[in-house]
Amino acid sequence: MSYAETLDSARALGQAFLELGAGVERPVALLSDNSVAHALVQLGAMLAGIPAAPVTPAYSLQSNDHVKLRAIVETIGPAIVFVDDPVPYGRALAALGAPAVLTAAGVEALRRTRPGPAVERAAAAVTPDTVAKVLFTSGSTGHPKGVVNSHRMLCSNQQAIRQVWPFLGERPPVVVDWLPWSHTFGGNHNFNLVLASHGTLYIDAGKPAPGRFETTLANLRDISPTLYFNVPRGFDLLATALETDDALARRFFADLELVFYAAAALPQSTWDRLERAAERTIGRRVPLVSAWGSTETAPLVTSVHFPIARAGVIGLPVPGCAVKLAPVEGKLELRVRGPNVSPGGWRPGGAIEPAALDADGFLPTGDAGRLEDPERPEKGIVFDGRLAENFKLSSGSWIAVGELRIGAVAACAPVMQDAVVCGHDRDFVTLLVFVAPGVDAEVARVRLAEGLSAHNAAHPHPALRIARALVLSEPPSIDAGEITDKGYLNQRRILSRRAADVERLYAGEPDAGVLVLPPDAAGAARA
Repeated sequence: MSYAETLDSARALGQAFLELGAGVERPVALLSDNSVAHALVQLGAMLAGIPAAPVTPAYSLQSNDHVKLRAIVETIGPAIVFVDDPVPYGRALAALGAPAVLTAAGVEALRRTRPGPAVERAAAAVTPDTVAKVLFTSGSTGHPKGVVNSHRMLCSNQQAIRQVWPFLGERPPVVVDWLPWSHTFGGNHNFNLVLASHGTLYIDAGKPAPGRFETTLANLRDISPTLYFNVPRGFDLLATALETDDALARRFFADLELVFYAAAALPQSTWDRLERAAERTIGRRVPLVSAWGSTETAPLVTSVHFPIARAGVIGLPVPGCAVKLAPVEGKLELRVRGPNVSPGGWRPGGAIEPAALDADGFLPTGDAGRLEDPERPEKGIVFDGRLAENFKLSSGSWIAVGELRIGAVAACAPVMQDAVVCGHDRDFVTLLVFVAPGVDAEVARVRLAEGLSAHNAAHPHPALRIARALVLSEPPSIDAGEITDKGYLNQRRILSRRAADVERLYAGEPDAGVLVLPPDAAGAARA
């Protein structure tokens, strides 16, 4: 689709949606994954001042009871529900008793609608505070929450990006991206970045999951991106492919200007592998950068726009944003104030529940951060984990889950793909371990013993020491909600679903499958 075709289609669809009863208080819900039709529906709705509400397809395709999907649709109160193909969504649509259902074929038909005064008036009435989107949080601790994203939020984000990445105005970006538009990273940061920079977006139907990543690799053999976005799990899989496929590496690095990771901390081992692959292929390193934000900030708050030497740095506040580091439970919570902060949560009928701000007008995010160098704040902020993931041992010691997980993965690279930290109200810390695909079980056990022992020797404090580990034979399940559609682990869900494995870790006499690590020389903890 060219830009001219897209604009004409958005005007036609906006007119059609108004005629179908959609409006400021009656959004358009989108249940399908990324597609050209999906993009046109979102743009047509937003052009006409109609909120677009993209919903992760997992709630439609991977649920038996569709409880979360029904709760979302009841909250949205949509005039129209879009699905690319009604067949796979049949059960979900039946569970909803949905209003007008729009398919990809229907979008093609509505693109022939003649735009009239109604859509022109609606577009002219859009202000910075008009609701552009309603995005839903993951709902890992309850029903998903609808977060209002205004046009001001989306536009201020892109203006900030252009100011810290001025090269976007010099060369229109080429992006190959799978990140779902039901999330703020793919749907706001990446999609809008391409539009604001007059770039080209190729929609990748792959994902960093078994049986899906091959599609991503095939797409990267066809198209050389100038910018590449992914989550840490995707980069781990990509690094393996680049190390073993020289033709893919040449194609991938041919025009690449920047590698960007977000959504979770990138293990340093993966960072190093990507740098080595670039140096081997094109004789130089490609900058690796990151950023930080949330659904409530559309998403950008901090950005790396300067050279960094290691993973973990999330940059500095972008123009227009202020970040406060507020002491909470032994950590510093990242709190945000700026034009990109959501006014609040969406309620049926278009009411907005105001966001809960602190006394200084900052939005608490639940994420922790710290300065890379307190004496030189210009070196940036380091992401320090989610406050909600942290827990206390029975001794009262706080466990910083994010920091511990990253340290363990790095110590056991490349065998350990990821891990879940256990120990809430227990005497010591343990790990549920997912090993990298194709690694022999016995090789993994030996490498884990070596790596975790080295980690413990370097971190004698009980809050950073790992006493036991268990390799899980079953990979994280998307269907069971253990891994999100962005490719990161749902810690709470895994601990709940694999409670029996957690009990194995804490048995008085652990079975042979549990790796028991010796206490360090100081006897800081006992297994």
